Amino acid sequence: MRIEGDPKSEPSPGSGFAVRRTLLSMIILLALMATGLVYSSARSSAQRERGFDEQIGSNAQRMIEQGRQIFRYDTFGDEAFWGDTLKLHRAIEGTKFGGVGAGVNPKTALTVGLKVDMDALPAALVQQIKLGKINLDDPAITLALLKLNAVIGVQGQFNQDGSLKSVGINCALCHSTVDNAFAPGIGHRLDGWANRDLNVGAIVALAPDLSAVTNLLGVDEATVKTVLAGWGPGRFDAELFLDGKGFRPDGKTAATLIPPAFGLAGVNLHTWTGWGGVSHWNAFVANLEMHGKGTFYDPRLNDANKFPVAARSGFGNVRNNPDLVSEKLPALQFYQLAIPAPKPPAGSFDVPAAERGKALFDGKADCAQCHVPPTFTEPGWNMHTPAEIGISDFQAKRSPDERYRTSPLKGLWTHQTGGFYHDGRFATLLDVVNHYNNFKQSNLSEREKRDLVEYLKSL
Repeated sequence: MRIEGDPKSEPSPGSGFAVRRTLLSMIILLALMATGLVYSSARSSAQRERGFDEQIGSNAQRMIEQGRQIFRYDTFGDEAFWGDTLKLHRAIEGTKFGGVGAGVNPKTALTVGLKVDMDALPAALVQQIKLGKINLDDPAITLALLKLNAVIGVQGQFNQDGSLKSVGINCALCHSTVDNAFAPGIGHRLDGWANRDLNVGAIVALAPDLSAVTNLLGVDEATVKTVLAGWGPGRFDAELFLDGKGFRPDGKTAATLIPPAFGLAGVNLHTWTGWGGVSHWNAFVANLEMHGKGTFYDPRLNDANKFPVAARSGFGNVRNNPDLVSEKLPALQFYQLAIPAPKPPAGSFDVPAAERGKALFDGKADCAQCHVPPTFTEPGWNMHTPAEIGISDFQAKRSPDERYRTSPLKGLWTHQTGGFYHDGRFATLLDVVNHYNNFKQSNLSEREKRDLVEYLKSL
């Protein structure tokens, strides 16, 4: 207690400063503690973010690796159809190895467009081939290639004694080719490229037992083989097992060209007539075309007027146990979306002309109205009626929406064989340009048309 007038009760000159200094020290200490807590919290948050970023990167890499494996080698259990039902493996073996017929030798396999992965070949075998010591007319060599997983798109299953037990197919059959680095049809894999050499119809026609197909379509074997023979290289009719239409009204095959499976990232719909996205089409093909064992649901196929075969067969709701397809769809889609459109090789187009063509593409020719860069299709609903693009409606009518998708244009140079559009109706890019020039009345000069073609080749 302070007493007035008592000098002893008066505070010393330095005592207030000491108190203030103590308080200031406490404030600073609290501030430092708070700063430390904030830093610790921020650091912990950053660590958590880095941790999840690492999870994202790890997941992406894992899905690409898994998707690549699925794309290249997974049959989804379809050997039950191609081998057990159609007995295609017996035609591959030939009578010499317990099958039927002459067998399929490497020369025949290459003739129908099958490709060989040179990276799957042992060095000793490569050397023997180079020296001409391998008989490419012998079906035994085809069997050896199947054992090595070297025949792209075809998986052989073998008995313990080494004989071929069954055979299945995978995505790479139609959507991969090779760079011919070793020889025509033999080289390094090019995943996502359309195999425009592949004669699917001729391969299926080799099957000793086509009764499953004749029963499905309700026609005789001769009719089935006539339809298959009409396909030719680079074509496949995915809708045949849905509507049973083997030919167009003009008498030409109803099969369409095999499209590439690259450059699809950011593209809304897959396939010529936009059935669905990449994942939808993967499930569709794995179950209904490859005849794998999975789950597929699309009630649009219950339309008996448009899809009589599919409706009759219950293709709108397919269920298999075990399901060998569904769990593989995410990684398969991820890998496909990661495949870039390949750049054209140097010297394959006229650079100055392509630059002029780009200006025409974006301007006078008005191509970019639909083929919007950089995906070169419309962001959003990229579908058009046949009347909007000036072509017949046959193939569009075979799809649920009865429209055509605006096809992406990158990598056009890789699939010029067989023509352009879904059915190859335009033999060259100049034919495509002429069609739109007339249809849209663009009034392009001959030089402008050629410049536009050079730009298309440069994509």
